[in-house]
Amino acid sequence: MKKTVLEIDLKALEHNFNVISSKLRPKTKFMAVVKANGYGSNDIEIAKKLESLSIDYFAVAFSSEGVSLRKAGIETPILVLLPQVESFTEIIKYKLEPSLYSFYFLDNFLNFLVSKKIEKYPCHFKINSGLNRVGFNEEESQKAMAKIQNCECIELMSLYSHLAATDDLQESKFTLSQINLFKKISSNLISKLSDKPMLHMSNTSGIFNFPECEFDMVRSGIGLYGYNNHLNNELVPVHTLKSIISQIVEAQKGDSIGYNRAFICEEKMKIGIIPLGHADGVSRGFSKNAYVIVNGNKCRIIGNICMDVFMVNLNDIDVVEGDQVVIFDKENNAESFALSVGTISYEILTNLSERIERVIV
Repeated sequence: MKKTVLEIDLKALEHNFNVISSKLRPKTKFMAVVKANGYGSNDIEIAKKLESLSIDYFAVAFSSEGVSLRKAGIETPILVLLPQVESFTEIIKYKLEPSLYSFYFLDNFLNFLVSKKIEKYPCHFKINSGLNRVGFNEEESQKAMAKIQNCECIELMSLYSHLAATDDLQESKFTLSQINLFKKISSNLISKLSDKPMLHMSNTSGIFNFPECEFDMVRSGIGLYGYNNHLNNELVPVHTLKSIISQIVEAQKGDSIGYNRAFICEEKMKIGIIPLGHADGVSRGFSKNAYVIVNGNKCRIIGNICMDVFMVNLNDIDVVEGDQVVIFDKENNAESFALSVGTISYEILTNLSERIERVIV
């Protein structure tokens, strides 16, 4: 294929789903996180595949992502992790289940439901157990639940929280303190409710490293796409980013390559031009330490990455214009590519722009 494409391997997705499912108790439910276009892939195709595998729940960040899934025919329940006050109408219209995470959102949503005479609308209650990002802390949880417990307009589907450092076993003490705090808060809240909601807290690395926080359901995002925060031999990366050598430039000793003359040739060089740039999600941070694969060879990125192209050193490589370039795949994966500049696979995958064609394989 003589162009830039992001291949999405649905067989790898199914494999990862099965691996993660094998870590769970038979009755534990599985919530698949498909926010940010399915971590930079294709959220609709990812969701359709997972729905065919009988996934229990989906999670998205914003209601617009849930609306897109509904319009594509997805019927599985969808939790909206960070719904906004402006999205009430579409939340109801498309049967999305919002997270109740702040008094601002809770109070406004309760007023909206009452004004529309809506009863028993499914919602989820977010507890801040130590990540300190969104959710109600221990004291706030009591006050928020007091607003909900005798309200006919809300049906609580779950109480949930999010772990901060399950990928770092040196932070195990903190992780266990989060789990214990969540147990304490949720137990207290449940005692005030007539019906017991589900509990969920575990993320991908929590599933692998802390089985004690499995509860009634787990959430996995990055694991479904082949990563467990750090490399995991059981999981298979879903994304492969490929491009081509669109031009080969012969440069002489002393010539400069790219903007700001960031690279000066110390010898005669063969330079490959790749039609990908920071507008596509390959940031300028990769200008100095990263490499790509050309015909089985590691080729260093040189010069500053441009908006639409970057350059690589092709010296001593048997290559012609039109040959394939692999930015990352299953062997030289996005985690390795990310580590070359001190970032994480999440950032690499979710930064990939829409102008890169997605191909399902």
